[in-house]
Amino acid sequence: MTIPSVSFLGSWALGILLFQACTQPLSESTAATAAEQRRQSSVPDTTGYEIRPPADPNGISRYYLGRQIAHVMGHEGADWLERSGREQEEGTDVLLKALRLKPTDVVADIGAGTGYFSFRMSALVPQGKVLAVDIQPEMITYLQDNKERNNAPNVEPVLGTVQNPNLPANSVDLALIVDAYHEFDHPREMMRSIKAALKPNGRVALAEYRAEDPKVPIKRIHKMSVEQARKEMKAVGLEFIESVETLPQQHLMFFRRPK
Repeated sequence: MTIPSVSFLGSWALGILLFQACTQPLSESTAATAAEQRRQSSVPDTTGYEIRPPADPNGISRYYLGRQIAHVMGHEGADWLERSGREQEEGTDVLLKALRLKPTDVVADIGAGTGYFSFRMSALVPQGKVLAVDIQPEMITYLQDNKERNNAPNVEPVLGTVQNPNLPANSVDLALIVDAYHEFDHPREMMRSIKAALKPNGRVALAEYRAEDPKVPIKRIHKMSVEQARKEMKAVGLEFIESVETLPQQHLMFFRRPK
């Protein structure tokens, strides 16, 4: 999820303060960290990653295909994700319609957080299901606790990792990633795993704040351009379909897994 720029105040003020307190990256397990350190020290990185000092303090020291990766928002921001003005600010109803979901679809909500989109998509796929993926156990607990309140028995919380969403192969019709991809610590590994989980011709819907638009009041590191997104998705073998530009501030980009 993204962080508003300091110059954009008013209704965003509370969210800004909350996010500034929650922008430290999630800790990986000791074993995973040790394995990553061994890999970096023993094998030249040829997959598009660079490790160098952060150019932007709102990001980490890892870069992917020239893009600095942003800090992850912690579970402490759960209330902000459910803010009353989100639908109007982000055009979330427009986004859901643009997904063109079928009643039988299996949808993966990657970085589901509180399930803002998971629970709304639940009613759109009554014969299908929503796999609500998050890497934070606290968010998984939140999702489990709120299934009944949202009347969403077909929402299945899934605990993923920073490199793998833990989804079955060839099982997903659409993977939705809203304002989360730019925070992935391991975007290449995650997208390769997501691609493997897609059915042939399965789609990825990627929503990111428009980097090309200076009027979007979001810090630059929390935005993406269509060009950069296309480059990163192409690197893992996903084909670009289209970019829908009907949302107030975000690109909604669609990619697909080839047959």
